[in-house]
Parts: sequence; structure tokens; C-alpha cells
Amino acid sequence: MTMANELTLKYGCNPNQKPSRIFMQDGAALPVQVLNGKPGYINFLDALNSWQLVKELKEATGLPAAASFKHVSPAGAAVYVPLSDTLKKIYFVDDLELSPLASAYAAARGADRMSSYGDWAALSDVCDKETALLLKREVSDGVIAPGYTEEALEILREKRKGGYNVVQIDPAYKPAPIEHKDVFGITFEQGRNELKIDEALLANLPTQNKTLTPEAKRDLIVSLITLKYTQSNSVCYVKNGQAIGVGAGQQSRVHCTRLAGNKADNWYLRQCPKVLELPFKPGIRRADRDNTIDVYIGDECMDVLRDGAWQQFFTEKPEEFTREERRAWLDGLTGVALGSDAFFPFGDNIERAHKSGVEFIAQPGGSIRDDNVIETCDKYGIAMAFTGIRLFHH
Repeated sequence: MTMANELTLKYGCNPNQKPSRIFMQDGAALPVQVLNGKPGYINFLDALNSWQLVKELKEATGLPAAASFKHVSPAGAAVYVPLSDTLKKIYFVDDLELSPLASAYAAARGADRMSSYGDWAALSDVCDKETALLLKREVSDGVIAPGYTEEALEILREKRKGGYNVVQIDPAYKPAPIEHKDVFGITFEQGRNELKIDEALLANLPTQNKTLTPEAKRDLIVSLITLKYTQSNSVCYVKNGQAIGVGAGQQSRVHCTRLAGNKADNWYLRQCPKVLELPFKPGIRRADRDNTIDVYIGDECMDVLRDGAWQQFFTEKPEEFTREERRAWLDGLTGVALGSDAFFPFGDNIERAHKSGVEFIAQPGGSIRDDNVIETCDKYGIAMAFTGIRLFHH
């Protein structure tokens, strides 16, 4: 298939923003091909950012990787780690045969299913039949991958009445070392962020606990690579090779930590037997289950249990999931890794992270209050690495 050097888009970020296109300024061929559908401006922003993320995850870990993007930030990202039966159930994939790539996407999408609704998917490897079947039944705008098996492409071309966006990217493509961006008619120029994220960044541990397990190192690397393509300010909680909470685009660091921590808490609360055994009526759609569960495990629990309301979703009225029960269950969440795209200015971030089972942290360091941050880590036995690098992304 011949690659074009430009693609005309329907419109830009909004319908009034016309004309719109993507193109190569040097006249070279685009490194992407549209195999199905008609991706838009935001679709391609998500596609190109998410592809970079999964490509780097695969290079750093050697494992198949996937990401679920919304509005140019990852709702989730993961490398392949076999899913437990519980995770398969809460990700609604316990009825599917899963390849390693499909498992990675199930984990990337499953951690924050509400945010991933209508996502853009990115795959580090050639899309196989199992991954295509999973994508086909979820609400998703499109997918980018380095290739597709014939069977996978046939499956995806049936999605959304034939309009599902399928993009293939040349995995050998390397962009120019200098990148440009126009804002208000003014062109910005900077060197691309080519920083390699690997275990070498985790060598400086100023905390009393200086032990990072191999799994912790993997998870911290997943966290930092995810942050590299998340709108700043951002923090990312990771467990078992998957992001379980991403806080993006907040003006305050502690608000990022709280936002992502709340998402990590929700991920773990969904695994509580009391939630797994909710008596949903047959035929309730996955999205409606996600929304209902999100309310049930939160402070608005009684909203879904008030007189008459529960009958819309359940065969019988569930018991209240009290705040005390939730806290008791969350106390079992351990071994979580946390990355931050810039330094923590105060120990309050560590206090909040500890509540969500964080035992390993990677952050640049360099705050005038580093001593307070280190002291707070030592209070909880947290091992923290100072990476010395910032990962802002705008």
C-alpha cells in the first residue's frame, strides 16, 4: 500500500476548526496508513502519543504492551502479566481466550473502565484475533498498531458498522530530533524528549529502605514511561505491570496524587467479594455495570440503594458497602509503585500515596523540602528513588 504524505481530516479539535490535515513538512510519506474508518484530529493525537508509549514499554521490558488513551492522556497502560481470575472478571474478559497482547489491553482498559469508555487503543505488537475480538465488543474509537493479522483486520472492519478507525504505523519510523508546534500563530521549537527510561534511573535511593524488587523496578519503569506521555502535572500508580491510577493535567501535585490514588482505590475495591457478588440483572450492559459499581463503592453508595433505585440494576437489594468496610479492604492493597513527573514539594503526597498501598516511589527529587519527603517515606518504610529527571508533557 502506498503511503501518502498528507491526510485531510474532517475538522480539528472542534467542528468549527477547518481546514484540518496531518502532513509531513518535508514532503516525505506519512509513517501511518488508515486501514479502515476516518480518524480525526484528536484521534491522531491520541494515536501518535499512545504508540510512542507502548513502543517504549515494549523496548524497556521486552513484554507486549497496550494503552488506552482519552484526550491525549492514558486512562491506562500495561505490559503483559498473566491476569488472575478476579481481574479477568472485573475486566469482563473471563469469557474470552486471551493472548498476551489481549491480556495487556484488557489490563490497560480495565483499570479505569469509566475513563476508557470510547478510548483510543494502542498495541505494541501485531494485532491478533484475540485482541481484535476484545476491541470489537468494547466502546472504542480506534486502534493503532504496527500491523494486523488478516483475521484481526476482518474482525475490526465489522465494528461500528464498518466505520471503526484502524491505523497502522511503521515501527521503524524515527521522527526528526527537533519538533515544532504552533500556538497563536507563533512556532515553538524544542528537542524531542528522547530520554531512555530504564533501571539506571532507579539507582539513587535516599530513603532508609533501599530495596527495590525486580517487580518494583518493572512497575516503576511502567509508571515513568506512562508519565512521559501524560499531560502534566501527573502521577501514576502501578501494580503487576499495569497502571491502576493515572492523575493527569492537575495544577497541584497533591491533587494529582489524590486523583490517581482514588482511581487505584476503586480498582482494588472492585475486587472485593462484596462487589464481585453484586446481584446484577441479566442483560445489564458492561458500561451500566461500571457506572453502578463506581457509585456503589463510593461515598454515594446509598444513592444506588435508595428505595426503588436498586431495582433498575439488581435482582435483590445489596447491602450497603460502608466506609469502614471499604477502608478495611483497602488496607490489603500493598506493593504499589508510584511515579511522579516532577518532584514532590511536600510530604502530604507521600501520606496520600501510603493510603493506597504505595511501597515504591520514583520521582526527580530537587525540592527544598526533600528532607520532609524522605522523612515521610521513612515513616512508612517506603523505598524512594530520585531519578533526577523531569517528565513534563504538554
